Amino acid sequence: MIENPPLLTIHRGHRRPDSKLIEAFRGALTSHLVDAMEGRGAVDWRIKPLDPANASFVGPALTAHAFPADFYGVAGAAMEAVAGDVIMCTNEHYTGTAVIGDLAAGVLRNKGVAAFVTDGLARDRAGIVAAGLPLFATGIVPNSPASSGPGQVGAPVVLGGVLVSSGDIVVGDADGVVVVPLAQAENVLARLRAVQAAEQKAEAAVKTGATSLPSWHEVMRHARIIES
Repeated sequence: MIENPPLLTIHRGHRRPDSKLIEAFRGALTSHLVDAMEGRGAVDWRIKPLDPANASFVGPALTAHAFPADFYGVAGAAMEAVAGDVIMCTNEHYTGTAVIGDLAAGVLRNKGVAAFVTDGLARDRAGIVAAGLPLFATGIVPNSPASSGPGQVGAPVVLGGVLVSSGDIVVGDADGVVVVPLAQAENVLARLRAVQAAEQKAEAAVKTGATSLPSWHEVMRHARIIES
């Protein structure tokens, strides 16, 4: 027989990244970060900002699990979060109710939370946009969740197909959200600088009239050509 779990479970004591390391990722494009991580790291493409004009953020992850149709995981994360945190809340892709609304978004903004990301839905889009909190979700629905549990905060979660642990560095922009595992952050940052330099060079070439890129010539060099 399965016993009912606690209404809310909090996991504390995760390692937090140095503030200088976090700031080193500020302003990085999510596409460049993905390139620095061998083409991976972005959460599901359906998780998008409610306000694309207010989508850029960076911060350490605080994970949460709000069970379908329930709010406890969000409430627990809101109480545990400190200024600068990015709440990464899995809702198991539930589409029957929202997992967060404008009042909770306003509270998180008041606490200085950097962003809220979920694979669930949100409600009260206008109020969320007005609150000014970068909030990413899979969509909008008016239905409200219950407050009956269970929920978890701080334990590793899978959100949008990406494993996230509290303390990982999360970067977002209008294109989406990328998770940088804390253990790999220094190496990813070094590769990011190389990607950014290469992108700048390529962009300059395109602006001055380039009709191809060097990598395309390599592709053509290995192509099989069939004359008809």
